[in-house]
Amino acid sequence: MSRFRIVYATKTRHSKKIAQAIGNALNIQADNVLDNPVMGEVDLLFIVGGIYGGESLAELLAYVKSLDREKVARVAMVTSCAAKKQGQDTVRKLLKEKEIPVVEELICQGSFLFMKMGHPNKNDIREAVDFAVRLSEGINE
Repeated sequence: MSRFRIVYATKTRHSKKIAQAIGNALNIQADNVLDNPVMGEVDLLFIVGGIYGGESLAELLAYVKSLDREKVARVAMVTSCAAKKQGQDTVRKLLKEKEIPVVEELICQGSFLFMKMGHPNKNDIREAVDFAVRLSEGINE
């Protein structure tokens, strides 16, 4: 069983930037859900995505629907949101239906057009990396 895996969906490349930073810290590749990465058994899957018009991207939702609870032990979510208030509620609901537990979700500052321009910045990305490292260390114990 693989310890960790990262998938992301992005429109603005913010989630890709965050996912790759987490991947670098954990020494694993971050995969775009558009590439349909095959999911082997994994202890902790990081799902990185943004909120667009109040919802996660359709391609991320489709990918989550394809997950198998026999292969994914648990999920942690990293969400980029301009309002920094809204999580990936639909993703969480789909995971609950599949009986895949969500251990935690980090909502980091995103941007939309001129609103919160420049985010996610270095501090936002560091917060996401620290979150992922902390959770991965908890799984290793």
